[in-house]
Amino acid sequence: MPEGHTLHRLAGHLTDAFAGSAVRVGSPQGRFAHAAALLDGQVLEGAEAWGKHLFVEFPGDRFVHVHLGLYGTFDVHAQVVDVPDPVGQVRLRLVRIDGTAYADLRGPTACELMTVEERDAVVARSGPDPIRPDADPERAWDRVRRSRAPIGGLLMDQGVLAGVGNVYRAELLFRHRIHPLRPGSTLRRGQWQAMWDDLVELMADGVRTGRIDTVRPEHTPDAMGRAPRVDDHGGEVYVYRRHGQACHVCGATVRTEVLQGRNLFWCPRCQPPFRSRAVR
Repeated sequence: MPEGHTLHRLAGHLTDAFAGSAVRVGSPQGRFAHAAALLDGQVLEGAEAWGKHLFVEFPGDRFVHVHLGLYGTFDVHAQVVDVPDPVGQVRLRLVRIDGTAYADLRGPTACELMTVEERDAVVARSGPDPIRPDADPERAWDRVRRSRAPIGGLLMDQGVLAGVGNVYRAELLFRHRIHPLRPGSTLRRGQWQAMWDDLVELMADGVRTGRIDTVRPEHTPDAMGRAPRVDDHGGEVYVYRRHGQACHVCGATVRTEVLQGRNLFWCPRCQPPFRSRAVR
């Protein structure tokens, strides 16, 4: 499933390609046909993301809400000469009225027309998004500090923190030497603030580059004399999808375990299990 930086990049591409222009709105597949007819010929005002939710705005406080889910794609093609016929199951097609750009949405979990009140309700159910300048880390901290649930699960709860997926989860915990099964309530306020600040920077980098790079300069392939990572997710990472391999920092074997249906990745030496001082 795409992580939050992907949705923010997509919102930027849609805004650049269509904002301020009238668009033809269609649903070649037919599943969004009624809503598409209501929007066809209107001016697309812009697009924005909140976590893993995308909102494309049209006049009259109407929003197309998109959640890509596991299999969805939204391909934006700008500065084109010709607009080809749609290929495959295209749920939503946007075409600039002058024919210079088009975008095709395929396989999303959600594609629906919303009022501003419905859009606000989706946002209200979501945690703060570290990429957004209006994000409030205290909202997430209030949930984390009161929960005995593993921090590895809390970070993936979109009601706690919006936009964080499995890659950012694994890498953030490694960078802060926190075991993924540590209860959220055992974190100190300073630890949470450091993690939040790190997420803000890492995810903003992801928006700019389109990939997730989390290793520090001293651990890059060039600095360590190692081969670059080869993975369909791209980017240089410490532990994500590196189970059974040596940790770049200490050499211990990276481990994996399933939590809430998703794979955790961590280094047992760099991220030792939490032990309460009361127990010690």
